[in-house]
Amino acid sequence: MSTLSLSQRLDEYTKLMRLDKPIGILLLLWPTLWALWVAGAGRPALLVVAIFVVGTVLMRSAGCVINDYADKDFDGHVERTRNRPLAAQRVSTREALLLAGGLALLSFLLVLPLNGLTIALSVPAVFLAGSYPFTKRFLAIPQAYLGIAFGFGIPMAFAALQGEVPAVAWVMLLANVFWAVAYDTEYAMVDRPDDLKIGIKTSAITFGRFDVAAVMLCYALTLVLLGWAGLSTGAGGAFLAGLAVAAGIMGYHYTLIRERDRPKCFKAFLHNNWVGAAIFTGWVVDYLLRGTP
Repeated sequence: MSTLSLSQRLDEYTKLMRLDKPIGILLLLWPTLWALWVAGAGRPALLVVAIFVVGTVLMRSAGCVINDYADKDFDGHVERTRNRPLAAQRVSTREALLLAGGLALLSFLLVLPLNGLTIALSVPAVFLAGSYPFTKRFLAIPQAYLGIAFGFGIPMAFAALQGEVPAVAWVMLLANVFWAVAYDTEYAMVDRPDDLKIGIKTSAITFGRFDVAAVMLCYALTLVLLGWAGLSTGAGGAFLAGLAVAAGIMGYHYTLIRERDRPKCFKAFLHNNWVGAAIFTGWVVDYLLRGTP
């Protein structure tokens, strides 16, 4: 590690934060954007949006570093992860912890201009992001915990824009939990043979032969809960059209995962970016059609 040049070391840090693989940022960002648009009635304050977008990048980066720190003794035994910087010992554990701490601190400083409730909610948000990687040791479906961690920007967005967290925010968070279980089960289906060998718990292992059915059920529950959230806040045809497009994409995912082919399961996981984008687009267009609140 000491022989790395500065540029090489920065490149390793970039890989450790997974900035070269933005899918995680997008899956974290979409539900946050849904909440910002609903909480802001289609016109969220641009400064708040900017804070949440930058915070999403920082917290996802910190979460990736902690994830690799937690899995450093496992990643070397998994085909897809054996060349990660910590597993390959190109970055030290001390460097990783300092990097994660720095990213978390920057995230906290970022929310300081917001109200007290948002700042208070940032504490459990950091805890969730930092503790998720360790849940794979004991939770049968750690993906549900991931859904809470990835969706905690939802109550924070409502707190920032409305000064409170209404029931619709918690319903949207629950919807995100089911969505995360769906897409991360697809992701876990890729690593299932390796995870079985090393003893890590995942939803793909827990669901067993019902994994495909579980993914599709979670997708359906996501749509139902988001549909309720949208309709309860006055959304109309454009929002429902966005949900319909998302449902179509989810149906396409079934064709990818039904044979449990590992590359196709990974493709389905990556494709969830378009699910989040379709739902967000539907919400944005719906608010535009409604005009000034």
